[in-house]
Amino acid sequence: METLETNFKPLVPIIEADSIVIRFSGDSGDGMQLTGNQFTDTAAYLGNDLSTFPEFPAEIRAPIGTTAGVSGFQVHFGSREIFTPGDEYDVLVAMNSAALKVDLPRLKKGGIIILNTAGFDKKNLSLAGYPEGVNPLENGSLDEYTVHKIDVTRFTKECLAGTGLGMKEIERSKNMFVLGLLFWMFDEPMDYTITFINEKFSKKPDIADANIKTLKAGWNFGDHTEIFTTRFKVSAAKLPKGVYRNISGNQATAIGLVAAGELSGMPLFLGSYPITPASDVLHELSKYKSSNIRTFQAEDEIAAVCAAIGASYAGGLGITTTSGPGMSLKTEAIGLATILEIPLIIVNIQRGGPSTGLPTKTEQSDLMQAMYGRHGEGPLPVIAASSPADCFNTVLEAARIAVEHMTPVICLTDGYIANGTEPWRFPAAADLAPIKATFVTEPNGENGAFYPYKRDERGVRPMVKPGTKGLMHRIGGLEKQNETGNVSYDAVNHEKMTHLRAEKIEKIADTIPLIKPDSGNETGKLVVLGWGSTSGAIKTAVRELLAEGYDVAHVHLHHINPFPKNLGELLNGYDKVLIPEMNCGQLIQLIKAKYLIPAIGLSKMQGLPFTTVELKNKILEILK
Repeated sequence: METLETNFKPLVPIIEADSIVIRFSGDSGDGMQLTGNQFTDTAAYLGNDLSTFPEFPAEIRAPIGTTAGVSGFQVHFGSREIFTPGDEYDVLVAMNSAALKVDLPRLKKGGIIILNTAGFDKKNLSLAGYPEGVNPLENGSLDEYTVHKIDVTRFTKECLAGTGLGMKEIERSKNMFVLGLLFWMFDEPMDYTITFINEKFSKKPDIADANIKTLKAGWNFGDHTEIFTTRFKVSAAKLPKGVYRNISGNQATAIGLVAAGELSGMPLFLGSYPITPASDVLHELSKYKSSNIRTFQAEDEIAAVCAAIGASYAGGLGITTTSGPGMSLKTEAIGLATILEIPLIIVNIQRGGPSTGLPTKTEQSDLMQAMYGRHGEGPLPVIAASSPADCFNTVLEAARIAVEHMTPVICLTDGYIANGTEPWRFPAAADLAPIKATFVTEPNGENGAFYPYKRDERGVRPMVKPGTKGLMHRIGGLEKQNETGNVSYDAVNHEKMTHLRAEKIEKIADTIPLIKPDSGNETGKLVVLGWGSTSGAIKTAVRELLAEGYDVAHVHLHHINPFPKNLGELLNGYDKVLIPEMNCGQLIQLIKAKYLIPAIGLSKMQGLPFTTVELKNKILEILK
């Protein structure tokens, strides 16, 4: 009897997981941001909910191979609601020794490590700061993890041998090998990335072919070698029905501004000067010239904001975007817009400071500057976005306030949500409220006189386009006489005008919805009050503690000046108030000063967002 021999290889079992956290880590030139973005876009395409955290070196050209030069991309994707990039990693991809050293402390015990062994030679170990003779691949320090040692660099070179590409181009493709391997490990298709590569390198077909070939080689490596004993599958999340796209905070900001122009009927003008991490808003908005939008890259921050002020005076909607030091440079001009009382949107994407500080790291330390950072008494509306997708709603709200209340508005985001991504459901145009831009065309005084600072019941002065017949008036930075707008040095008039401008900002509270808890009850033992990008971590921590039976709630602020009218009443319904901030405690000072509530602060200034565990531990400490 003949025996039939086959090359049958048993399939690797696929385990269903409700969420996974992956960290891609390597040198800036290793393509970790591109790799992470492509994996994220595919996960979003498959319907997973997700949250990402790109992390860049603070130096533009940090020394290769050092811990200062590590570039990371973290993605948390799942079949349930995801609000944070995750506290710890399930999988760590380390392209060199420095990447492993920086990110190993946050890998879960028993987690998976995929190592590029070419990055663990004597030179790389030395650059990463390992003592001579110490190699983490050989000393047993990784025994608690599942480690896959793969010479990604060598396999990439072998894959692309004979293609005619130079060694530099070949080595740049090694991130595609890793991406292909991860697609196989998590049972995700390569089609989306292949389409991306073909479009990106449409004029360089040899580069496109090399990347696709390496991508498929990574997939085949996982499929044909027997070093992997498990694959994972994350099903689509049950999100509300609609059309979604994966969006970063900066992209959402730009699209929100486009929508503001459409809803107001006003031409948009962005005056900006490139600065990390705000530059992407300028890049993105420059694509929308067909939507009556003009973008201007000025020679400096002052010129940028002054040009935006000029656009608003001329009847458009002026916008200026910046980060960190740029906000300081714009201060005098923002004061000019304040006394002129014209619409202006100032988007400040906060970063680690002061001065140059940590330009690629996140922080929430510009709140006091937004509130008080002007000479003279010049209060302005301040609002803050809470997530990448929320940047769209936040800039729309900023535009509504600026136009309908004739005032500059400061809109705060930060590096974490500006560069991070999440799924965003396209809103229906019918669901977006119009922005009422009403230009006066007739005199508002007796005998045909026009009073440019005569106010309505909200304290808002009329909006008029320069050159409108019969409505000539004076404009400038000197104090205005009440109603007439003429220059006035009268002391009593100055005091009156100062109060009128402040009262106008306070009356904006009449148009702000009353605030409600995001999670938990309206009264109880403890409420966590947050603002800005702390939202996801607070939401996750509070919901987990509610499920464990603790009496805790979460309230999140979007309007910071003025506060919602019922905020004080709501906070007084809880025994204790905890305010976590990525600063030394700025919101807590505002809350204590206004409501005399003995709130408890929790500060973090490490260039990193709060983790869920940090918040849960503090909440439990207070409750117990």
